[in-house]
Amino acid sequence: MKRYVSEPQSAAFDAFFVAQAPVAVSRLTMVEMRCALARRRRAGQIDAGLERRALEEIRTDIQDGAIALFPVADGAVAEAFHLLDRVGDTALRTLDALHLSLARALNASGFSTADGNQAQAAQLLGFRIFTFF
Repeated sequence: MKRYVSEPQSAAFDAFFVAQAPVAVSRLTMVEMRCALARRRRAGQIDAGLERRALEEIRTDIQDGAIALFPVADGAVAEAFHLLDRVGDTALRTLDALHLSLARALNASGFSTADGNQAQAAQLLGFRIFTFF
């Protein structure tokens, strides 16, 4: 979201994004970003124009190859279920566990997040962590 809506660490994330492109993300991430934009619009944090521009920028990044989309396979759900055993007492939300399992399925070496618990779990799973809090 930091690439498309100005917020703390947006500039740092944008530089990271450009340096790492293409960035692998799951289709789940697209749904999350769409929901986050709509939630911010409903809360009055952004207007409908910014929401449309952000969605267009996301589409452009996909079209230009800066974002590489990957499907959510059934095996990722089972993997998310089982990886909870590997992260100990780390408080991991459902979608965060799914993102981590999808990254593992892609054999990703790095993982970017703005969530502290997800970063802790990713580190326990052996990912190189890029955080943007």
